[in-house]
Amino acid sequence: MVSNRALDPRGLGAIAAAAGLIAAGAVIVWALRHGFYGTTLFASLSAVWLTTLLWWNASEPRNAAIVAPAAGDEDREEEGVMLRMLLDQAPGALLAVEGTRVRALNRAARSLFATDDLVLPAPAALLSDDVARLRHDGRSWRIDRVAVQGSAAPRTLVALIDVEAAEHAAEARATRDLLRVLGHEVMNAMAPIASLAETALAVMAVPERRDRLLPEILGTLARRADGLRRFSEAYRQVARLPEPTLAPVPVADLFADLARLFDAQWQGGARLDIADPGDLIAPLDRGQIVQAMLALLNNGVEAALASDPPPLVRLSATASTDRLTFHVADDGPGVDAVHRASIFLPFFTTKADGNGIGLAAARQVAQGHGGDVILRAGRPTTFDLSVPL
Repeated sequence: MVSNRALDPRGLGAIAAAAGLIAAGAVIVWALRHGFYGTTLFASLSAVWLTTLLWWNASEPRNAAIVAPAAGDEDREEEGVMLRMLLDQAPGALLAVEGTRVRALNRAARSLFATDDLVLPAPAALLSDDVARLRHDGRSWRIDRVAVQGSAAPRTLVALIDVEAAEHAAEARATRDLLRVLGHEVMNAMAPIASLAETALAVMAVPERRDRLLPEILGTLARRADGLRRFSEAYRQVARLPEPTLAPVPVADLFADLARLFDAQWQGGARLDIADPGDLIAPLDRGQIVQAMLALLNNGVEAALASDPPPLVRLSATASTDRLTFHVADDGPGVDAVHRASIFLPFFTTKADGNGIGLAAARQVAQGHGGDVILRAGRPTTFDLSVPL
C-alpha cells in the first residue's frame, strides 16, 4: 500500500504536465493569432516549466518515492495541485481517453460536456484515432491527440480546438481588410467625379468656356464612371462566389482543361509545363477550381514576362493522406517582402493594369473547398492551392 500511494502522485504529475503542455501549446497558437504577445510569453514560460518538470519526473529513479515517501509525497502533492490549477485555466477543453472511457480534465471540458468526470456517452470521434474533427453542441472542434507512454493501459490526452472561433476571427479580419480596400477604391473614384461635376456646373455659367471645356469634362466623367462600374463588377466577382458543388474529378482531366484554356488565352505567347499527376482523383467543384487555377497560371505568366520570352509556368500536383495540393511555379522576380502580406487582399495589385482580383478569388475558391492558397518562401516563386481529400 505504501508503494502504490507513493507512485500515484508521480503518474498524476506526468499526466497533468503533459496535458498542461497541450494547453500551453493551444494558448500560444491562439494568442499569436490574435496578437496577445504577453499571453504568448506567459504560455511559453509555462511550457518550458512543464517540459522541465516532465524531464525531471522521467529521469528521477522510480524507487525514490519508496525510499523517502514522506518528503516526496508532500512535494508531489503540491505540484499536482499547481498542475490541476493550470489545467483548469486552459481555454481549450482537455480530456483523457482510456479505452472506451473519456474523462474531462479541466473546467472547459467539464463545461462543454456538462460533467464532473466521465463523458457519457463517449463521443465516437474521440475514441477513434483516425477522426480529426468533432461536432458537438452545434460547433466544430479540431481534435489534437498525444499518446501517454508508460501507462498500464493505452491512454491518450486530447485537446479540443474551437475551429469555428478561429474561422470567425479570420472572417472578421478579411471583412475589415475588404471594407478598408473597398472604401479606399470608392473614395478614389468618387473624389474626381465630384470635382469634375462641380467644374461642369461652374463652366455652364460662362458660355465662352462652356463650349470649349464641357465636352472634355463630360468625357472624363464618363471614363471615371466606367472605371467605377468595372470596379463594382470585380467586387461582385469576389463577393458572390457560390458554394462549391463537389464531385470526383480526375486531376489529369482537370490539367487537360487548363492546358486548352491556357493555350487559347496566350496563343503561344507563354509556355505551360505540366507534370503528369497520375491517377489522382479529388472531390472538387470543377468549374471553380479551373477558375482559381487559371488565375494562378495567369499571375505566373504576368510575373515571368520580365524573364526571357516566352515566359514559362510549371503546373504540378501532389497528394498526402488527406490533402491534394496544386503547385504553380514561375521564374519571375518574386514577390517583394513588403507586399507578401497584401497580395491576397481583394483589389490589391502592383501591376499598372491589374485589378487585384485573381489571387483573392483563387484563395476564396480554395477556402470554399476547405483549403487555402499560400505563397511559398524562396525561389522559384510558387503558389500552392490545397484542398482536402
